Amino acid sequence: MQGKKILIVDDEADIRILLKDYLELEGYSVWEAANAGEAESALAKEPDLILLDINMPGPDGLLWCGQIRDSVQIPILFLSARTEEEDRIRGFKAGGDDYIVKPFSIEELSARIEAHLRREERRGNGQAEKREYSDGLLTGDFAGYRILKNGRDVGLTRMEFQIAELLFVNRGQVFTKESIYEKVKGYDGEADAAVITEHVRRIRRKLGTDKEREYIETVWGVGYRWIG
Repeated sequence: MQGKKILIVDDEADIRILLKDYLELEGYSVWEAANAGEAESALAKEPDLILLDINMPGPDGLLWCGQIRDSVQIPILFLSARTEEEDRIRGFKAGGDDYIVKPFSIEELSARIEAHLRREERRGNGQAEKREYSDGLLTGDFAGYRILKNGRDVGLTRMEFQIAELLFVNRGQVFTKESIYEKVKGYDGEADAAVITEHVRRIRRKLGTDKEREYIETVWGVGYRWIG
């Protein structure tokens, strides 16, 4: 992934130095930030991916991610020592694309970075000709990471949009929670079914319900599919 730009946001200087040295050897351009304020300024560099620590002074990583997520559409990978399922769910709710627990293998982190960046390239190349998909009531705006209902943005987070897009474009096809996790995250790691369940619940709530139709159907014991 030569030439790609990565922003590291972590209040621990040793971690920033370790990651910066390794990623630069891998061919990336790397910028550092010790807090949300410095990270905000670094966004002017237009990074392709952000590595974001959760526990920082001032606005923490979760809060800052939520603040920028609507305007920053690049992958955001959380780095955290928190290991509970609830913590991972909070990270994805805030708009994160991945959740990596400290201490982590730097080789695994590098693989996840590459996977997310490859996925972004596939999105750009694969959907260059078809930037919207509509079923008459809902419109998927691929370039804008939005789903519009009756012309109004329903307010999905980045990961919610990616799940909805996968189901929306492949209407009628059943996806297991594990396959959704792997396709959306772009990394063939241990699938977290609880994260997908929570995101689908939130997508359903934001889409609302119409008396005449349902959008996402639960196929019990299997997974989900888009209907209608």
